[in-house]
Amino acid sequence: MASGYDATEFIDGDFQPVKSPVGGVGGPQRAPTREEVDLRVADAQQKLAELKRAQEELERERAGLEETRRRQREFQTGRQETVQNLARGLVLLEEAEFDARKEAEQLSKAIADMREALTRLEGINEEQWARSSFEVELTRALAALENARMEWNSARLKFPVLARPAAEGGQNGGVAVTAARTEPLPIAGMSFTELCRLGLALTWPLAAVALLVLAVLLVILLRN
Repeated sequence: MASGYDATEFIDGDFQPVKSPVGGVGGPQRAPTREEVDLRVADAQQKLAELKRAQEELERERAGLEETRRRQREFQTGRQETVQNLARGLVLLEEAEFDARKEAEQLSKAIADMREALTRLEGINEEQWARSSFEVELTRALAALENARMEWNSARLKFPVLARPAAEGGQNGGVAVTAARTEPLPIAGMSFTELCRLGLALTWPLAAVALLVLAVLLVILLRN
């Protein structure tokens, strides 16, 4: 009886020789050669360079993101602050515009009323009054004068510019007053002795009269 023979049936796989990557089968591992070490060093350096480039790229990206975040924060904060300032400024300016418009309307009305009162007063001519209607015309004139005074006083209370004192005596009078104020007094440059002499010259008549009255009184007392 014939049977097939297989040589592998009597080989234990656990005891198969291991093929060394650097040595022969079942032999000890050999040391790496210089070329292999150089290749491994070059490969490591390449990987390190790639990692460094990746790190630099990440750093640039992070810096760009931080700058974008800063600008966004600056925009949001600045917009909020500017919106508040503009809103508040608009309210204040609208109120100021309303007040100015109201004051302008009051000015226009006051100007019209004062012009009308001035026209009425200037239009009064006493020489044209008839004897028969003299009292009536005088009453009307007084009423017009009183109305004009009321307009003037009311305008002075509303508008401070009308409360300024008017220049007395016109332009020439103002020059005279200014000259009188700026011109120094005659006694400004006098010495103390001269002032004493001037005072004595001004007061000796009064002193003489006083001495005369005192002498008269003494004579009267002695006679009694």
